[in-house]
Amino acid sequence: SRPRRRVNPGFQAQLKLYEAMGCAVDTGSVLYKRYRLEMLSQRFSEPQDLPREVFAVDPTTICQTLNTEVLYRCRKCRRALFRSSSILSHMEGMGPTAFAHKRITESARLSGNGQEKCTSYFIEPVQWVEPALLGVMEGQLLCPKCTSKLGSFSWRGDQCSCGRWVTPAFQIHKSRVDEVRTLPVGNFQTAKT
Repeated sequence: SRPRRRVNPGFQAQLKLYEAMGCAVDTGSVLYKRYRLEMLSQRFSEPQDLPREVFAVDPTTICQTLNTEVLYRCRKCRRALFRSSSILSHMEGMGPTAFAHKRITESARLSGNGQEKCTSYFIEPVQWVEPALLGVMEGQLLCPKCTSKLGSFSWRGDQCSCGRWVTPAFQIHKSRVDEVRTLPVGNFQTAKT
């Protein structure tokens, strides 16, 4: 009845999310996982005690059965790090124009012809990451076995190589991991890297 009254924008965003998930709460949906992480990043100034359901299951604790999911391993020591279901996709950014504040030269802008724009995976936090996250807002992500650098994290967000700002950012560089697909061959399974 009053012209100045409006619906809360946060509530509108939740309704759009609910509609995008098919009018059901799907906790396994990438959209829901991203929303949950964004809400956590806004709520905590320094994450001390994160809810257990925020973390994806460590792939080393899951028994290996017939699974069509892609597994990602450390390129150096081959330790399983995360599964394809933990990858949180994002809309592609504007490319080199998004990095104008870094004064990218014109030759660098032109050299990106047809190359893969996103050089990292943005994932939901996995159980092995939990000790690194507690009490800090940003830092490095190290392999839990060989401690080689895999990427970084920031609850405030980070910019992808495609130009998109991702908040919060749990970024694993594609060059630091190997993609392993399990292919059924007769009664045996083989891993294809």
